[in-house]
Amino acid sequence: ARTASPSSAPTNSKRKRAGHRTGRTSSASSRCSCSTQPSLTSRRATPAARPRRSWPTSPPRPSRRSRASRCPSPRTPATASTRAPRASRARSRPSSSPPACTPSSARQRTSSTAPTRSATSRSMAIGSHRLSKQGAITKRMTAIEEMAGMDVLCSDKTGTLTLNKLSVDRNLIEVFAVGVAKDEQILELCNCRDDVKNKAHAIIDKYAERGLRSLAVARQEVPEKSKDSSGGAWEFVGLLPLLDPPRHDSAETIKQALNLGVNVKMITGDQLAIAKETGRRLGMGTNMYPSSALLGQSVHESIVSLPVDELIEKADGFAGVFPEHKYEIVKKLQQMKHICGMTGDGVNDAPALKKADIGIAVADATDAARSASDIVLTEPGLSVIISAVLTSRAIFQRMKNYTIYAVSITIRIVLGFMLIALIWKFDFSPFMILVIAILNDGTIMTISKDRVKPSPHPDSWKLPEIFITGIVYGAYLAVTTVVFFFAMTSTDFFSEKFHVRSLRGNKDAMMSALYLQVSIISQALIFVTRSRRWCFQERPGLWLCFAFVVAQIIATVIAVYCNLPFAHIRGIGWGWAGVIWLYSIITFIPLDLFKFAIGYALSGKAWDT
Repeated sequence: ARTASPSSAPTNSKRKRAGHRTGRTSSASSRCSCSTQPSLTSRRATPAARPRRSWPTSPPRPSRRSRASRCPSPRTPATASTRAPRASRARSRPSSSPPACTPSSARQRTSSTAPTRSATSRSMAIGSHRLSKQGAITKRMTAIEEMAGMDVLCSDKTGTLTLNKLSVDRNLIEVFAVGVAKDEQILELCNCRDDVKNKAHAIIDKYAERGLRSLAVARQEVPEKSKDSSGGAWEFVGLLPLLDPPRHDSAETIKQALNLGVNVKMITGDQLAIAKETGRRLGMGTNMYPSSALLGQSVHESIVSLPVDELIEKADGFAGVFPEHKYEIVKKLQQMKHICGMTGDGVNDAPALKKADIGIAVADATDAARSASDIVLTEPGLSVIISAVLTSRAIFQRMKNYTIYAVSITIRIVLGFMLIALIWKFDFSPFMILVIAILNDGTIMTISKDRVKPSPHPDSWKLPEIFITGIVYGAYLAVTTVVFFFAMTSTDFFSEKFHVRSLRGNKDAMMSALYLQVSIISQALIFVTRSRRWCFQERPGLWLCFAFVVAQIIATVIAVYCNLPFAHIRGIGWGWAGVIWLYSIITFIPLDLFKFAIGYALSGKAWDT
């Protein structure tokens, strides 16, 4: 009662706003009359000495006479001479920028890059909305893909792994001494004999081994009944065993995290024995160490020869930690190339939350913890984090699938059309390229809602795998297009085998046939890149299938019926359309084999299980 609590400090909203405007920190801690902050006290005592902030002054307002000379009188109608300067300025504004920077031309030139930005942004936006429904509010978009690659999660014990609802076991309450000696914290106030002190520590250790906290109780007689009086001597009454039970879903959640490749480390300020008992109950392991081990002061024989970095990576958790220890643990894990997540709820967790790759503020966290975090949970416990990890991996898988697809199509278009133009002097119609881009955009926009299987392991941007896969796919598709064009223009293979009319010499008909072949195989590639196994083993989303079918119906109808002289296309009939579809299906089959070969060459596995 003699110590002023922070809640007793005044919290006037006007004073807070005034402190915010003048750049000062207005908090409960700054109002305490503490000897370590004399500057704050003196500044508050002399408000007149505060430095005034100089605000930028606006230019002087013109007088009424000068305004009247500039603007026409409201009583007289505006003449042509009055409107002429405005009209000339309006006409000269568009001409100030070069024609190449107009929105229409920029949109036409970046038609291949705009879908990339829109597809990934749409995937992350929809994923963020799904995470919010699961109880995880995302403050930073890039935290979604970072959570997909998270392999270490540092979790606080109280309130996250446990219920943070302490209960007293009345059967274990024992009043065993009223005496006098000095010990830490509460015992420092009392004078107890050595045997009483040893007995107290023995009982505390016995409770800690069972996962119970101990609360020491002392009493003091104050005859004067005044808080300013010194009172009598403090008497040590006894110990209260307190139990903070684990959450009912914590053990299963940690098991799921370990199966997903996420190593959960407990970081708690409780005793080492309590941390070990809690870790044993939750299946996290009992490889716990005190915070002194982080400073190289450990006396354990098993870890005396281990460096701090290896100790942090090996440990299942740490006990008796302070905020600087949490920050150091996260920093060391990041230096060892781990993508580290950190959960917390208090002000003391804010530095570690800010340092971590993914800072996660649990439910009922303080404002400081929420502001320092990247993701804010609205539901208690770790189960929300596991759901967020699975959702983040699904989102990341969609973005990676599209990236491989975009690289493949870019290489295929550039290489295929370049070879056709160099060898046969055949220029593909720009209008048909625009049609292909529009139909492709409609299909790839549905990737953000595609049905994907999350990776069973932490996932990240493996650039060599992405570029090698894209180059192989793109080169193969370019070769299939060149072979098709060669067989169509230089041989009679299709007319002899399938009894269709020859297109040799008919440039417009060849343009339609080439357009249909490019359109079919380009959009069919997305079904290969979206899965890590055979493409028919993972069922695609309904919207993706619908968009593909609609786009190919439009492409087939254009190739069969359209006669557009300005686009240099002429209908080829249903016979040639069937031949092109058959050729596309045959050339589509080896794509899965290429995927398995690339995966085996890079990682030693044909596919992920």
